Amino acid sequence: MSGWRLSRHFLGSTASVREARRFVTAFLNGWPIVEAAELIVSELATNAIRHSASGRFGGRFLVTIHVGRDRLWLAVLDEGGPRTPEVLPDGQEDEGGRGLLLVSTLADSWGVDGDEQGRTVWALLSTEPAAAMQAASCR
Repeated sequence: MSGWRLSRHFLGSTASVREARRFVTAFLNGWPIVEAAELIVSELATNAIRHSASGRFGGRFLVTIHVGRDRLWLAVLDEGGPRTPEVLPDGQEDEGGRGLLLVSTLADSWGVDGDEQGRTVWALLSTEPAAAMQAASCR
């Protein structure tokens, strides 16, 4: 995918989730999909901190925004962990664990690459007007 790409490292702390959202907002200010993108990066960054080595002392995660001709690719690279991120089955009573369900609802597609040494969890959003408005209305 050609286009613009921007990446930034963040410390693996809960305060960095807010910073990651601001990073996305600043880059996508005025786009119809900015709110969906904010929610997605918030969930992915939170998962990196809670479920990977990125949340340990000195840990970090990397947020990448890649804008192509008709797609926005958002990704969070973490420092790995024992479990592969997945959407929890319906009916689970846990208070948490719904972040990837939200990501799967907002994004056109999403996925996970990597292993216990480091994983990239990514989401694709359409930047075409009709699809972007649909993503914005899912909030």
